[in-house]
Amino acid sequence: MRGQQWLLALVLFYILCPQPGHAQGVRFQPQGATAAGQGNAFAAQADDASAIHYNPAGMTQLSGIHMQLNTFLVGGSVKFTNPAGVNTQGDFGGSIAWPPPTQSYFTANLRDLGFRHVGNTVIGLGLTTPYALQARYPLDGPFQTAVTSAALPLLDIKPTVAYQINDQLSIGVGADIYTFARFIGEGHLEQKFNWPGGGGIPASTPVEVNGSGTALGFNLSLLYTPFRNQDGKPLVNVGLQYRSQARTELTGQFLVNGALAADTRIPVTLPQIFTLAVALWPVRDRDHEWKIEFDVDYVGWKSFRSLDVHLSTGGTLPQPQNWRNSSVFMLGTEYKWLHLDVLPNWEAALRGGYTYTENPGPDSTFTPAAATLNSHGMTLGTGLLCRPGGHFLGLIPCGGAEGQWYFPKAIGTSVAYLSYIHEDRSVMGNINPTVDGTYRLWSHMGTFNLNLIF
Repeated sequence: MRGQQWLLALVLFYILCPQPGHAQGVRFQPQGATAAGQGNAFAAQADDASAIHYNPAGMTQLSGIHMQLNTFLVGGSVKFTNPAGVNTQGDFGGSIAWPPPTQSYFTANLRDLGFRHVGNTVIGLGLTTPYALQARYPLDGPFQTAVTSAALPLLDIKPTVAYQINDQLSIGVGADIYTFARFIGEGHLEQKFNWPGGGGIPASTPVEVNGSGTALGFNLSLLYTPFRNQDGKPLVNVGLQYRSQARTELTGQFLVNGALAADTRIPVTLPQIFTLAVALWPVRDRDHEWKIEFDVDYVGWKSFRSLDVHLSTGGTLPQPQNWRNSSVFMLGTEYKWLHLDVLPNWEAALRGGYTYTENPGPDSTFTPAAATLNSHGMTLGTGLLCRPGGHFLGLIPCGGAEGQWYFPKAIGTSVAYLSYIHEDRSVMGNINPTVDGTYRLWSHMGTFNLNLIF
């Protein structure tokens, strides 16, 4: 494929693929259907285009050009009971959060494209939704003065490069450009609530605080493979990744009953994240592969001190956060059949996993806008890959014809279902007493991806 052709493919891919939407949490962990089906334990495997997010060093395992589109359908609800026994219920913008969170990835192996002097160097571009939320509560509910709705359509643009130093070691480096998706909704951090009274604003007046901006960060990654089988495929992988803090100052508006009352600025710090991952393949031959992987994320939420809203009138709406560092533990497995009698020229995979997420938020600053609870995630997934000689959907030839660069060599698809069991949380001593009470959260999601390999 000539350079102009794959560049055109990249442009079309991102024009045609809609990008991010909203989800229920602050940090949205699933960023690909293959990884999601394994409880997001993927940083040591990292062998598809979503490696751009999970471990960019893993891109050196990819030949040619890879394109991937993921989308998630998210649903669930939050049930609340205050100390007086009053109940209310919120959701994530409806039965299904819309628009859904989506991610797109593109990788190109420069050696395979004719640039042999650069060795095994792979460039990539990702568009992900690592931080997102959408919450909605009754306008007349018990914590109407805290939040009636909130949204965060944050996009991470990830230009990335990876280089294989030798057969055992690959490294990756990339930028994280966090910005708001203006073509989705209003394209800014948004929180609505009813004014509690004071400051010349009558009590129960609907108000809104919003802001948008761009933050810059970076990521460094490593993939170490100490053991391979006779075909050169990894039997043990160790993955490491560091994602830096990113600071910005959101600028926006303070609206009172829909009218502009003041301009705003909101300093925000996104956390640094350390990831350690180990993958083992007890079985890896020409017919079958079985992988087990364990990952740990250590998230530096301690830097998330406040979301104070500074008004152009000189006042400040204090919103302390004072979160603490927390960890995420992920365990996943994948079993592949590489040669199917019932589907010649196809591969099939079955996946499962578990994720435990620690709650980073203290009772004193808890907000229903981002209900932080300890959670246990159970996942199941499956995938199919159509190789040369097969036909995707019985119509599209995998491999195409010689010289027809626009036909993919392989087409893959994966689906996964994630169900989260959140531990009940009793909040006491909050700076807004209306928030005190017991929270019960249920959430689940389905995900789908499409992979094109050229």
